Amino acid sequence: MDILTILGVIIGFTALIGGNFLEGGSLLALVNPAAALIVVGGTLGAAILQTPFDSFKRAILLFKWIFKTPPWHFKKGVKSIVGWAMIARKKGLLGLEQTANKEKNSFSKKGLMLLVDGTEPDIIRHVLETELIVKEQRDLDAVQFYESMGGYAPTIGIIGAVLGLIHVMQNLSDPSKLGEGIAVAFVATIYGVALANLFFIPVGNKIKAYIKRESQYKSLIIEGIVAVADGENPKAIESKLSGYL
Repeated sequence: MDILTILGVIIGFTALIGGNFLEGGSLLALVNPAAALIVVGGTLGAAILQTPFDSFKRAILLFKWIFKTPPWHFKKGVKSIVGWAMIARKKGLLGLEQTANKEKNSFSKKGLMLLVDGTEPDIIRHVLETELIVKEQRDLDAVQFYESMGGYAPTIGIIGAVLGLIHVMQNLSDPSKLGEGIAVAFVATIYGVALANLFFIPVGNKIKAYIKRESQYKSLIIEGIVAVADGENPKAIESKLSGYL
């Protein structure tokens, strides 16, 4: 569980609600179903409209990363690579076949199978780097879903404000309805700006940070596997990869 996500959300929205309370406002003043429907529904609709289906599905899957940190253990990765190098020195590259079959990480497993097949180091690097780049770009395309919501939310909030003011202008003759219209106008703006800056944009940025970390981990695997293919000394490989730690 990523405690910083929970902590960030709590601090952000507590500060917003607490500031409103210190200014003499009440919690109920910020509760407006009409404004919430306009902002949340409008923002979600606009983001879905611009997002390809594959990217949308990937965006939903990536959302779990903000609560559960992906398991990319760099120290464990270096240790595994050094172990592979030692096996290759003792038994040859074919000795890694059993290790490859047991490997759970699909990227590492693909690299090990290329080693076992006797693939040239340059080809191994090209194949794995291509997969890394394509996967990274696919994930970054998916993150644009949350970034777009962060961009649309304030604008939809302004639309909600305008709708609220239209309601006010239509009921100038009935003072009892003015308060509701004005509330929708201002609360919709608050919803849009708050959701964008306290949730949607931070979510997108956090997922992008994890995508970068995943790419760094895969770069570690690539460098290690190529070093094993080149027959480098396990100690030299460990020293080379220590820069990733």
